[in-house]
Amino acid sequence: MVVDIQGAVNEGYEPVRDAFARNFEVLGDRGAAVAVYRDGRKVVDLWAGTKDANGSEPWTADTAQIVRSATKGVAAAVALLLQQRGLLDLDAPVASYWPEFKAGGKDRTLVRHLLAHQAGVPALDRGLTVAQAADGVSGARAVAAQRAFWEPGTAHGYHAQTFSWLLSELVLRATGRTVGGILAEEIAEPLGLDFWIGLPEGEEHRVGRVAPVEPPAGAGVLKTRPRRNVSEAYADPESLTRRAFAAIDPLPDENDPAYRAAELPASAGIGTARALARFYAATIGVVEDGARIFTPATTALAGTEFAAGPDRVLVVGTRFGPGYMLHGPASPLLSPASFGHPGRGGSLAFADPEAGVGFGYVTNAHAKSVTADPRAQSLVRALRGCLAG
Repeated sequence: MVVDIQGAVNEGYEPVRDAFARNFEVLGDRGAAVAVYRDGRKVVDLWAGTKDANGSEPWTADTAQIVRSATKGVAAAVALLLQQRGLLDLDAPVASYWPEFKAGGKDRTLVRHLLAHQAGVPALDRGLTVAQAADGVSGARAVAAQRAFWEPGTAHGYHAQTFSWLLSELVLRATGRTVGGILAEEIAEPLGLDFWIGLPEGEEHRVGRVAPVEPPAGAGVLKTRPRRNVSEAYADPESLTRRAFAAIDPLPDENDPAYRAAELPASAGIGTARALARFYAATIGVVEDGARIFTPATTALAGTEFAAGPDRVLVVGTRFGPGYMLHGPASPLLSPASFGHPGRGGSLAFADPEAGVGFGYVTNAHAKSVTADPRAQSLVRALRGCLAG
């Protein structure tokens, strides 16, 4: 597929444009955008293809898309902002804010365990309906009552869906406000970000429709642990992998306006690549107009490893900080200093404080990749080459 690439790149970043074009020509992209900030200034801002994965209306400069788990990295900033302000203690028990969470062997779960996927509740004994997942009440009750699958803090496993209700309720108990509300008022509005956790009705017209696509042969394969690979884990209805991703059952229609309006910090954030790149740039320094999110101490905290090793859900080795996935073989970012989050199916966003980079890539063509989509990785490799040059 040959497309007309829109937008601009600064001199020296042309290889990113070439890689972006190749994503359409070779790797099956249908509609996508990529943006990069360097030292607080935008150096890449590109988009191409169609607004809807299976449509014909062109993607424009303002087109937004659902980014699935790339939402987690944006939502984590809310928790760290509260920590920065002294409103949330990462070493406090979750139950000190949320007493009901003590049930099921979770009484010694710390806030840092919750953020780093160590809380032991990546799945539910009974999945929630889409309506229950989005109602702001049922999810919190379910994870509070859920028995822990391991002693919190002793292991980690990706809380693919339950992260929504864990973080949402923790923030609500600590502040009386929602994650989406704090994001909108304290981060997105001051920074001018087109990113929402809970899409306003007035922005629905900007959002494209996503669809699953079959990637080219050999693309997007994760490295797996011996004796049990990722495909086997997903195929087994009893595996923690399958159950974690099925915490909402049946799977939601991500093109449904009701789902897009729900505040689900694990999976339903919607925004532009430009917003993601600018967001991450503001976590590591000052962007063009003088705005920033984190102090230097909080930036250092964001990239600090809290958990590493075999992931009980993803069945690969992963590394997590406080809400952020860190660079590693299963989820390559720009460098070992990077922190951010991929979205299952393709999207990726991260910061690299050493390189001064904020990066965002969004797509409406959802492949089967979980943490290392070949389209996103091709862009990261191109960017790495630009910086090395």
